[in-house]
Amino acid sequence: MWQRGRVDASPVDVDLALAGGGGAASLVLAALDRHDVAGLRVAVVDPVRKRGQDRTWAFWGAPGDDLDPLLSASWSRVDVVTPAGRRVLPLTPLRYAMLRSAPVYDRAAAAERRLGALRIGVPAGALHDDGHRVIVRDPDGRVLLRAGWVLDSRPRPPDRPGRTNWLQHFRGWWLAADRPTFDPDRAVLMDLRTPQPARGVSFGYVLPVSDRYALVEYTEFAPVVLADAAYDAALRGYAGLLGLDLAALRLREVEQGVIPMTDGPFVLRPSPRVVRLGTAGGATRPSTGFTFSAMLRQADQVARALAAGRPPVPAPAYPRRHRWLDAVALRALDRGHVGGVDFFARLFDRNPPERVLRFLDGTTTPAEELAVMRSSPLLPMTGAVFGDVTDRLRRRLNVGHMRDR
Repeated sequence: MWQRGRVDASPVDVDLALAGGGGAASLVLAALDRHDVAGLRVAVVDPVRKRGQDRTWAFWGAPGDDLDPLLSASWSRVDVVTPAGRRVLPLTPLRYAMLRSAPVYDRAAAAERRLGALRIGVPAGALHDDGHRVIVRDPDGRVLLRAGWVLDSRPRPPDRPGRTNWLQHFRGWWLAADRPTFDPDRAVLMDLRTPQPARGVSFGYVLPVSDRYALVEYTEFAPVVLADAAYDAALRGYAGLLGLDLAALRLREVEQGVIPMTDGPFVLRPSPRVVRLGTAGGATRPSTGFTFSAMLRQADQVARALAAGRPPVPAPAYPRRHRWLDAVALRALDRGHVGGVDFFARLFDRNPPERVLRFLDGTTTPAEELAVMRSSPLLPMTGAVFGDVTDRLRRRLNVGHMRDR
């Protein structure tokens, strides 16, 4: 059922409202359907119904889950390339997978129909939570609906700026060839041979769907984005490193994006009955920009909780100790304590691939995390730890001083 901008004197009441209808909300709708959550009145508040290929997610996990039919490709081996050479990483029992957005949105649309969800085609504005119900307004302040719970996945900055504020920014070309050009059995996870920025780290990667079609992408972890011409120049340079003849290839699509990499806090539950999901709910890993796996976990936990009659509040996307490790790593890279190429090369050279991937996904044990830390340059990282601790103490003292005034 669709309403575009309709505001009634008596707003509709629902059990669950999704503010924002992008990737995080799509995964929630599919999870509600998958867990057969019945009798729930659901509303989606978003001016756009997502469809088509507007983004690509890459993630790792064990094969055999319900995402398998939606995948564009998956790989049991990936390459990590540095100026010193190429390393092939066997991922078994995990796999690296590529999922394009269209099948995710299609599955969410089907779930929305089966759930009988109400879709309101205007942006969500302010949320007023009195502890019992949440009033959802449009940007002009008019009441759209009342909800028992609101899952808010609208993009927003952290609640306060971090000590380090970087961005993962990228542009990718979907390239098609008339003859076998790519190796479909192996993805390039990280190719660090690209020219490095003065502040930050850059790399390329290749995700082949077949031997004639692949996504070739240039990425930077850095404080500022590039101009369009600079991305294209970097991609041409990376294609040259790969030995690709761009004149013999067809450019089918271009993907571009910016993802926050910050130790600033994203608050999962800003009020009793409002829960944030996706990047706004801390799903983006600060040290890498990876988001999809955590969004998937959040969606599954929300659906399981509702199916069991519990509040739809997922666990934090990453353990507190991982968020601290991310803050230290970002600081070390930002202040030049370690070079990006050396940092990532040592990470993959000195740890089993499965440990690295699970660490980046936030699912390792403390013992495994100590092993990962030991693979980092000891003295520079120690300096970053002390700097981070000092900044935290200084911030707490400043807050306490302001309260006493």
